[in-house]
Amino acid sequence: MSRHPAARRTRRPSVNRRDGAHAEASDALVVFGATGDLAFKKIFPALFALHLRGALEVPVVGVALRNWTTEQLREHARKSIESADPAADAKAIDALLALLRYVSGDYAAPATYQALKQALSGHAHPAHYLAIPPELFPVVIRGLGAAGLASGARVIVEKPFGRDLASARELNRVTLAVFPEESIFRIDHFLGKEAIMNILYFRLANSFLEPIWNRNHVASVQITLAEEFGVQTRGAFYETAGCLRDVVQNHMLQIVALLAMEPPGRRDYSAVNAEKLKLVEAIRPAHPDELVRGQYAGYRDEAMVASGSDVETYCALRLHIDTWRWSGVPWFLRSGKFLPTTACEVLVRLDPPPVRLFEDASPAGAGASYLRFRLSPHSAIALAARVKRPGKPYLGDRRELVLADAQDDEEAPYDRLLGDAMAGDPALFAREDAVEASWAVVEPLLAAPPTVVPYAQGSWGPAAADHLVEATGGWHNPG
Repeated sequence: MSRHPAARRTRRPSVNRRDGAHAEASDALVVFGATGDLAFKKIFPALFALHLRGALEVPVVGVALRNWTTEQLREHARKSIESADPAADAKAIDALLALLRYVSGDYAAPATYQALKQALSGHAHPAHYLAIPPELFPVVIRGLGAAGLASGARVIVEKPFGRDLASARELNRVTLAVFPEESIFRIDHFLGKEAIMNILYFRLANSFLEPIWNRNHVASVQITLAEEFGVQTRGAFYETAGCLRDVVQNHMLQIVALLAMEPPGRRDYSAVNAEKLKLVEAIRPAHPDELVRGQYAGYRDEAMVASGSDVETYCALRLHIDTWRWSGVPWFLRSGKFLPTTACEVLVRLDPPPVRLFEDASPAGAGASYLRFRLSPHSAIALAARVKRPGKPYLGDRRELVLADAQDDEEAPYDRLLGDAMAGDPALFAREDAVEASWAVVEPLLAAPPTVVPYAQGSWGPAAADHLVEATGGWHNPG
């Protein structure tokens, strides 16, 4: 089998990418795992949204083990769409369902791929979306290659892409043996969020920020990704992943990269991704002494969770970026389940003025001015500064000026990313080298993790995490 099979000669429609370049659109979409939970909750509603916008008019072939018919898959998809949007137009749903086909079979069986090839007859450039457990990625990728279904095609791979540095390298090796890098789309739905995209835009579209966006004016940076619910039905998955693998290695390091990267020389995906890679490679490998792992009370009683599990449902860590811009500035990452709220926020604390002229102004830490990015559940950007109260005394209060807020017509992450992958636009997807670099950052934590400590449901996690940030004013808790 060749490493980069030659594409067939059938032309795909040309489409515009986010960087202004052109690519050819996929002429079919294959969804492996079409009967699974991810497809029901996210994929079918996303496909419906794409179809409503006229961005999905090609056949959609579902592949799964269940012995279903096409009509059963269509009914399953209808329930998914109606569950996500009870007011969805029935005729519009029917129009999408008419595009659906179904192939039943074992992912390891060559016959499954021959049946898929028959279902794709006349379509030479499909996009294969792997909404399946990670251990099946190599099986399906090799199956597509052996059946001749990779030539001229794209593959969309869900996270986690590996479970450590060694497995990520092996998965990259397997995938690159079948698909060229430009045809591999490693999907991280966080990168499709409007608020995440706005971090880069806000940084680089406003000249007032650049002079202070460095170690001379920034005291510390915090990123909190909190969830007020537990593992729910995902106990078996969480036992194999934990918080570090689930959100820190991917979602949170992507946010760090967008906040800390150097401005690219031009606006295209390759230049942006090159700067993101340089930044991630400059993050010092995390040290276990700067990590706190927690586990919410009752986790070991969840379904499919080991009675003596040491898996973390919470982690807080301190990172260091060894670049000229950020040397000496601590970065704090915190995420966990069963916290008081569901939200994701970034807090950039600024250094205080060099001379403390007013007694009521806190010199640093919790009283300092800051820039706040609210990434979810709604987006906002706010600047906090001190303003004087009316009257003769020089007394003031810290107040926030909200600079931006969410829009009602925001495109949902899976809508955006699936559409981009089918259009051949790689701007919002992770590259092979970036994935491996992010695993290298957390590798020491996976190799020698500290023991988990319990924390109460509804709290902000273990008290030990407070010690990480006590010198910088404590944690900022999203409201």
